Amino acid sequence: MSAREWVRPEVRALTAYHVPDPGDAIKLDAMENPYRLPPELVDAWLERLREVPLNRYPDPAARQLRERLRRWLQLRPEVEVILGNGSDELIQIFLLALAARDRVVLAPEPTFVMYRMIAQFTGMRYLGVPLRGGDFGLDLDTMLAAIETERPAAVFLAWPNNPTGNRWPREQVERLIEAAPALVVVDEAYAPFADDSLLDAVGRWDNLVVMRTFSKQGLAGLRLGYAVGPRDWIREFDKLRLPYNINALTQASAAFALEHMAVFEEQAARIRAERARLSTALGAMEGVEPFASETNFILFRVPAGQGRAVFEGLLARGVLIKDLSNQPGLDDCLRVTVGTPRENTAFLQALRETLAAERA
Repeated sequence: MSAREWVRPEVRALTAYHVPDPGDAIKLDAMENPYRLPPELVDAWLERLREVPLNRYPDPAARQLRERLRRWLQLRPEVEVILGNGSDELIQIFLLALAARDRVVLAPEPTFVMYRMIAQFTGMRYLGVPLRGGDFGLDLDTMLAAIETERPAAVFLAWPNNPTGNRWPREQVERLIEAAPALVVVDEAYAPFADDSLLDAVGRWDNLVVMRTFSKQGLAGLRLGYAVGPRDWIREFDKLRLPYNINALTQASAAFALEHMAVFEEQAARIRAERARLSTALGAMEGVEPFASETNFILFRVPAGQGRAVFEGLLARGVLIKDLSNQPGLDDCLRVTVGTPRENTAFLQALRETLAAERA
């Protein structure tokens, strides 16, 4: 009667997703918006929440929120929206709908770890195609060959990509959408910080779904993701969405946020400006190589063999970032979230001290 006897082997082989406790450290590891709502908006938001009847179940279809979202995104009538408890739930819904023995999930790598994990949860075969070394560009020919050979049920393209931060040329992504035999999910989690979007292309191809999230925009605590796609795809996915998956407080909070998007857009502009400052400062440090980013984080490489030591040195100095140095293709790479100016300055100072200690 042990779990080992009954739990599926592919689940037993997994490692649970780990979120470190930051303690008192400056938290720059999770791609969160560092800015909170202005105080006057907090008061107005709390007033809105007081009206929510917590004794009642939420609207199971979140109809008012989806309609407000449609208006904000200026979606065409033939395009539909589905909401998830974060993007993770949406990925799970997509793959549950497609799961069958020997079906393949394809993505370029390194990329968002949940594509691989959820493919394994659902019993599908995951195939990662390595990005080009050096600049993390798409190996388009290899991707196209894999699509032709494997006939994947789903292709995931994080655009811009996590954890590398870069956005591949639009024409390359369009080539992959056209070549794919089934679903292509373009994950635009970092859309507020990027210079292009495929949202305007939804409906042009009958297999394209664009996924986004409120998390990077400054509302990570709401756990609200959404996907936009052709109605026939979204209707099938909606059959797998659990009832009441978006709670009443999240629905009310997200609707409130859509009325005040100018605040979040101004915060995104500040983050983009700080991203440029961080990148310039990192590039000026001896032995540090920052990579181009259209996200709210920067991937950077430190001198060979020092990735883990630099991560630990930063943590000892009160700054928590993400250590990616042991992942394939990311030797000695670390990822830092763009924080407030004060947090970024503290990170840069801690990094200088850590690198100096490693050279000594």
